[in-house]
Amino acid sequence: MTSLLLGIDVGTTATKAVLVTPQGHVVSEGRAQYTTDHLAATWVEQNPEEWWRTLCAATLEAIAKVPDVKILGVAISSQAPTFLAVDKDGKPLRPALIWMDRRAEAEAQELANKYPNISELTGNRADPYYVAAKILWFIRNEPKLYANTKYFLQIPGYLNFKLTGQFGIDKPHASLLQLRTADQSGWSKELIAAVGVDPELFPEIADCSKLQGEVNLQASIESGIPVGTPVFFGSVDGASAALEAGAIDPGVVAEMTGTSTVLIMPTDGTVRNSAFVAMSHAIPGRELQLGAMVASGASVQWLHEKILRSNEPIEKLMQGAQSINPGSEGVLFLPYMMGERSPIWNTNARGVFFGLSLTTTPEAMARAVLEGTAFALLHNIEIARASGIAVTEIRSVGGGTKNALWNQIKADVLGIPVAILKESVGAPIGNAFISGLGLGLYPDIRSAVTDAVSISERYQPVAKHHAHYQDRYQRFRSLYVNLKDEFDQSAKSAVYGGSL
Repeated sequence: MTSLLLGIDVGTTATKAVLVTPQGHVVSEGRAQYTTDHLAATWVEQNPEEWWRTLCAATLEAIAKVPDVKILGVAISSQAPTFLAVDKDGKPLRPALIWMDRRAEAEAQELANKYPNISELTGNRADPYYVAAKILWFIRNEPKLYANTKYFLQIPGYLNFKLTGQFGIDKPHASLLQLRTADQSGWSKELIAAVGVDPELFPEIADCSKLQGEVNLQASIESGIPVGTPVFFGSVDGASAALEAGAIDPGVVAEMTGTSTVLIMPTDGTVRNSAFVAMSHAIPGRELQLGAMVASGASVQWLHEKILRSNEPIEKLMQGAQSINPGSEGVLFLPYMMGERSPIWNTNARGVFFGLSLTTTPEAMARAVLEGTAFALLHNIEIARASGIAVTEIRSVGGGTKNALWNQIKADVLGIPVAILKESVGAPIGNAFISGLGLGLYPDIRSAVTDAVSISERYQPVAKHHAHYQDRYQRFRSLYVNLKDEFDQSAKSAVYGGSL
């Protein structure tokens, strides 16, 4: 019988389950997709039952590939943060508002006006990205549902409830509620009062590797995970991806590429800078500073499917983009397709192509998208360095690492190596490590991570390209500065309010 750890990650578009050896080697994978409902430009919801359906489908697929397997433990991570209200039976009262949803802009601004020092109080700036503003919106707009709320959960907490019948929130997710103190030691009295939420509406908050419960019979029947399998509290996807990348010491930064890109920056302590998302994580002696979040591979997919409407594979478009010189023939791209979080924190920002001409090709536009996301990474890294965070190497994980051109562009723009892991599936491997830590398989997380990380390739910056990109980067920054007021003004009339 093969003894393995099960790591599960619920991303923005799909759930992935991976069976991993305690040494971090992937044995099998399962994956299932679900839909996202874009109700308006900034209103984005998902059906929580789809998370459970796809978890079951993904785990069944992964388990079916390994005959006679013993699952030692399981931990789940997810996109974050999420607004999810459930009743006393753990049933969702409404669709979940995911991290993309920015309908609580007015509420976030209200909190910022009331507490200009909110980042000092909670470790994070006021923004509709966080749960606090969304709860305030919920109380005001859906009071009857609020009255029936038993708990506010995050995705791992909801799925862990489905598996074990026990409620809980892991510490990394709790730090993204924006209702805790900056040191995460308790509730912020000021924010709790401002939002008007009862702290009793949040279940137990615990370390990622703490045991939350065991898989029950009904969950086992649906998911294929054996009855009695230990289930640990879990984490946020970015923090788990950092574990897979071995980014646990200052200098080595993990980049998780998916629907958005996340930089996870280990520090020797909490960095108080409102450009960042401050997040606590269970790594002794280290705080993981969750930083840059920018549009990513989804921008390329959008360009291919919505604008070019090409029947050719996206891989062919990327091959063509390789023939385009750095600078994309003068085309610049602002990758703010859903507004933007770090470092500009502007709900009204939007994607922009600049410099198009009658000779512009789809390949040049594709390369401009890759360069634009790399420029946004550089913007975040500049602010990180100004805050005292060391950045000497990027370790990239996730689906975007398969794009060699994108990896090289990042190295050229950033001027530092971009390392790709030999075996990278993202957050699920980090989750496997978390469950192994909870089971006592490792003396500490460093032991697990250090032995497992293996680099397959390092993309080194090309000096000539890097020099050229410095000017293009300044044009990228200037473009947003000059458009910022227009973004804000345009948002007022972006939705037609008349009748036909």
